[in-house]
Amino acid sequence: MKAEIITIGDEILIGQIIDTNSGWIAKQLLQFEVDIVQMTSIPDTEEAISTTLKEASARADLILITGGLGPTKDDVTKKTAAAYFGTTLIRDEHVLRHVTNIFESRNLKMLDINLQQADVLANCEVLFNDYGTAPGMLVRQNQKKFIFMPGVPFEMKFLMEKHVLPLLAKQDPDLFICHETILVGGIGESYLAEEIKDIESELPSSIKLAYLPTLAFIRLRLSGKSRNKSDITLQVALFKTKLLHRLQQYVIADYDTSIEPYLIKELGRRGATLTTAESCTGGSLAASITAVAGSSAIFLGGTIPYSNALKQQLLNVKEETLIQYGAVSEQTAIEMASGSKKAFSSDYAIATTGIAGPGGGTIEKPVGTIWVAVAGKKEVLTKKFQFNNERLINIERTRMNALLLLWKLLVKEQEQDTQ
Repeated sequence: MKAEIITIGDEILIGQIIDTNSGWIAKQLLQFEVDIVQMTSIPDTEEAISTTLKEASARADLILITGGLGPTKDDVTKKTAAAYFGTTLIRDEHVLRHVTNIFESRNLKMLDINLQQADVLANCEVLFNDYGTAPGMLVRQNQKKFIFMPGVPFEMKFLMEKHVLPLLAKQDPDLFICHETILVGGIGESYLAEEIKDIESELPSSIKLAYLPTLAFIRLRLSGKSRNKSDITLQVALFKTKLLHRLQQYVIADYDTSIEPYLIKELGRRGATLTTAESCTGGSLAASITAVAGSSAIFLGGTIPYSNALKQQLLNVKEETLIQYGAVSEQTAIEMASGSKKAFSSDYAIATTGIAGPGGGTIEKPVGTIWVAVAGKKEVLTKKFQFNNERLINIERTRMNALLLLWKLLVKEQEQDTQ
């Protein structure tokens, strides 16, 4: 099956917001072996919407549209779609009751314009939206499926997971698709590809290998597709075993996860706790940890000692250390991590300090100079990074590499415990 993703909104085209919907949708479709032929962002105009729907239907079997379903005059998607499909808009009573209940529960006055949220295409299947006022709509025409969803990301994700993905799962019930994922860290994508190129070349046409990289980690996903469930499951498992053996020094997890939930699970298994002391990352490290359900079992909290004064007050960093080596130094990072661990009685602590940019650099310590320290049971691991990106990327790289360093310390401790 071929699919096209269309995002509607002037705010996307002028850079006011970033289109995250398309990337998320594409990742979900990949598990069903749906090929994305094109992603398109268009303005809220009747001409653009009508033309794009026509062009997309010539390229794809499944057309997914997000945005433009609001009640204001600039949202013309439903009106344009009605004209395109040669139908009308009708008011859906079920949706209307839902919208009315939302306004009543919030003690808000229901305006006439809000009633339009319950208007849907007469020829559509309504995809009920529990999380918002704009329902999704599925239109089948000429063996094509058009799915309209709101642009608000959490509403779109709900509709995809509740309605769209189950629909795709039913497309060919005799076709079995299986996935196996490995999370690796500490190796670049090109080096990883070189390391496993012979294994990749052995893959049969029924199995695909995908590289899903972030700034510090890579998820390797094997996807098998066959009408013989036992056969393809066995083959995928065999190639996963080969990859695990070849990449054993880089393998973090042999299942589909990301670094934060993995570390939370691992620290929980050990009955250990964690704190953070973030200077250059400004709390993003703690935020990424607490975004995961269950993090309270291991995460005690964190500090953001941006100034030297707070580094001393909160973490007991020595004044002479700051004077002699500076805030951005291995010595300061070590004292931050050790100080966090001691001050808050945690088993592990991560500290970050650096020059994220764009200013603040010197010849000795240019922009992008970062020190990360992780304090564990018996030692403190440190690492210096020299990034050359803009501020937000430098911060994100630091955050991810700090988590990678914590994983390395956990592995080292486990190896020492088993010796």
